Amino acid sequence: MRNLKHINYKLMQLLPKKGRWLPGFALVLLLPIVGFTVLNKLYPLTINVSYSPVITASDGSVINAFLSSDDKWRMQLEPDEINPVLKQAVLLKEDRFFYFHPGVNPAAIVRAAFNNLTNGKTTSGASTITMQVARLLYPKERTYRNKLIELFRAGQLEWNYSKDEILQLYLNLVPYGGNIEGVKAASVLYFHQSPKQLSLAQAVTLTVIPNKPSSLRIGEQNARIVDFRNKWLRYYKQEQAFPEDAIQDALNEPLEATRLEAPKVAPHFAYRMFRKYKNQPIIRTTLNRQVQEKVEQLAYNYMQRLRYQNIHNAAVLVINNQTKAVEAYLGSADFSDVAHSGQVDGVRAVRSPGSTLKPFLYAAAFDKGLITPKTIISDVPIDYAGYRPQNYFGNYSGNVTIEHALATSLNVPAVKLLDQVGVHSFVQKLQQADFSEMKQQGDQLGLSLILGGCDVKLEELTALYAAFANQGNYSPIRWLQQDTTIVARQVFSTASSFMINQILTQLLRPDLPHNAQNSARLPKIAWKTGTSYGRKDAWSIGYNKNYTVGVWVGNFSGEGVPELNGTDSATPLLFDIFNAIDYNSTNSWFSPPKTIANRAVCIESGKPGNTFCKDQVMDTFIPGISAVTKCTHLKKVSVSENGKYAFCTSCQPETGVFQKWYPNYAPEILTFFESEHIPFKRIPAHNPTCSRIFQDFAPVITSPTAEMEYILEREERQKLMLHCNAHNEVKQVYWYINDKLVRTAAANEKVFFEPERAGKYKISCTDDQGRNTNSYISVQFL
Repeated sequence: MRNLKHINYKLMQLLPKKGRWLPGFALVLLLPIVGFTVLNKLYPLTINVSYSPVITASDGSVINAFLSSDDKWRMQLEPDEINPVLKQAVLLKEDRFFYFHPGVNPAAIVRAAFNNLTNGKTTSGASTITMQVARLLYPKERTYRNKLIELFRAGQLEWNYSKDEILQLYLNLVPYGGNIEGVKAASVLYFHQSPKQLSLAQAVTLTVIPNKPSSLRIGEQNARIVDFRNKWLRYYKQEQAFPEDAIQDALNEPLEATRLEAPKVAPHFAYRMFRKYKNQPIIRTTLNRQVQEKVEQLAYNYMQRLRYQNIHNAAVLVINNQTKAVEAYLGSADFSDVAHSGQVDGVRAVRSPGSTLKPFLYAAAFDKGLITPKTIISDVPIDYAGYRPQNYFGNYSGNVTIEHALATSLNVPAVKLLDQVGVHSFVQKLQQADFSEMKQQGDQLGLSLILGGCDVKLEELTALYAAFANQGNYSPIRWLQQDTTIVARQVFSTASSFMINQILTQLLRPDLPHNAQNSARLPKIAWKTGTSYGRKDAWSIGYNKNYTVGVWVGNFSGEGVPELNGTDSATPLLFDIFNAIDYNSTNSWFSPPKTIANRAVCIESGKPGNTFCKDQVMDTFIPGISAVTKCTHLKKVSVSENGKYAFCTSCQPETGVFQKWYPNYAPEILTFFESEHIPFKRIPAHNPTCSRIFQDFAPVITSPTAEMEYILEREERQKLMLHCNAHNEVKQVYWYINDKLVRTAAANEKVFFEPERAGKYKISCTDDQGRNTNSYISVQFL
């Protein structure tokens, strides 16, 4: 201060006498600026408004909201949500010179002081919108001292923020009674709509309530509010603020609003977004409100029919195949169903997938060149070190095509194919698609995983099925609108994806619902069902060019139900959803990629035809990848004239021999034919005088299982069964226990023996061609 006086004195000495008043005047102007700057440093403006987290749909509408940290409904208003009508009404009523003053309106202060002094009491205020924001940010008792602080804070607001930002703060903080603050919260909770959709009458209503928020409560004093609202509407008419006809309509508009609950659309989805994106006042999601509401209604009505079968829960996920965005998310058909754990999020729940992983396995096998759609695979009982998979209905079909095995969801061919692909290789494929349980426990899984012997989530399955609709490219799910970058990984080739698409659109299959009228107007889709062991989970996942829809039905309690299955419990809901959300879509389908080609294959094997193949059919294949080995479904054998013996090249006589074609069946198929009493053409027994020993096609011991430990009851004199799969030309086999002959038996005959002691046993089977197989087991007695 002394320095300022000194400078002022020096200036006055230099100036002529007539101009010596100017430094004094400058000092008067400078002192407030310096004082404001110092105070601004000492007491900086801090704005820390706690907003209610709001979840919005793709159209910007609020689908769910949560209380702020201070238990207020205070939803952040965005600039584009400020209704021009509301803005004009607020400015005319609260501060018509808002855009022209520096936060304080001197004329308003003089006018208010004059009126208050004249009337001897406070009859009007001089608070600008900026001053009201300061008071709302720093609420204090109404005193002259606090009024000065309010003026200082108003100056800080004007210094740091634009006029539009200050107005937005005002609209965010203005009180509406109770724990409702801000125009957006009031609009949503009173009118269930966005502020930018407010009518003139509604906008003026929200303009006048903040004057008396405790005495003008919507739903309680609607008549008083209408009177107050109409008073201001007539004022706006006088000011010609709005068109006369619009004001007249607003005057006639009734106020029937009451305080409503905050929107509760997609509660599981909202809670997930709230936890995932904490501290964000507005979470802009990709959810399509129309699709979501259709899915919710369909699922709720559908589950009302299933509850009489003791089936109470369902979950649905809808993914847009073009954008990879979640458009519908239903964690439970009835969130409020406490009795059946309705709050459990079925989209994220870990469940057994049943048969839903099979298309991924077949696609992997296509890409490895192991199979093509017309390849023949055996569907007969088989044993993998004690693991004996069975088909869903307990029956077997013998030889079937790959496309038939997948379309009819046969279990045994799937296990056989997984054994060829390799469990580790297939698990890696699922890990590549972000299957969480595969990443954690993949090294502990075995062949049973393809039949549901693992854990998956509905969101993981649905996202991976979407890869088939995107030429084999897997993309993580998009949750937020701002996540516009799509990161894709090629998990299946375009060729194998097309093959799977073709197979999963077939209608002649057992997983078409019995009430097939559901599919009469269905858009063309590919789909796959699944039912877990114990009938605890029913799945149906379908897709076309537009959407991928995943449906799970069951009980969150884990209770199995005899009637529960993917075909009749989940697929009807899948069809209903596609009819609702994609009804008018074109039936255009996926086009064959350039990486795929057609070829003729033998109908007996599905391999390229040989000279002896009479019936051939067209098949798709991947050039350079699919196997080109020719068909071997027939075998040329040299036989004696009487057809009693067969000869090899080592023992074939010069005369009395002719060539004959015989079916070249695999040993397990021969065993199946024997057990089912299916006649087949046998190769004659080999020349008994031949000295050559063959190693190919040695018997396959199917029982007892190799490397297994058997625990037997000694007192019950339990026995173990000996059985093998032998080649077509084998008539009898010789069973040895610890190198001692037990019995000679027919090729597919079941033989039983009783172990005499505990310990290890060597099991040997030799056929009548001299081919031998050994197996080792251990026995313990109780």
